[in-house]
Amino acid sequence: MFVAWTTTGNRADADRLALGAVETRLAACAQVDGPITSFYHWDGKLNRSEEYRIWFKYLPANASALGSWIHNHHPYATPQWIEVSAENVGEKYLSWAMANSTSRPFQHPQSP
Repeated sequence: MFVAWTTTGNRADADRLALGAVETRLAACAQVDGPITSFYHWDGKLNRSEEYRIWFKYLPANASALGSWIHNHHPYATPQWIEVSAENVGEKYLSWAMANSTSRPFQHPQSP
């Protein structure tokens, strides 16, 4: 199982990304934290901003598709996207995640 996270500048964008990733079954679960305070350099200036962090739990087979989906739907020009492999995952949780994820890239439904 993989865990990844990103941040957004407002709760609505965080909820939209979390819900979209789970609706498409690219992530088995997404959680939103925040607000958090981020400190970073951007365009040569030190910045401080309030953000919301979104955590995603997903299968390794979905890593590429989820990463692409997030980058295509994220409001930031350069979104944070950090992925890590979970070394230990409870057997029941992993079984649940497998049952609630797709191992195929998401296909948009055909228009009527």
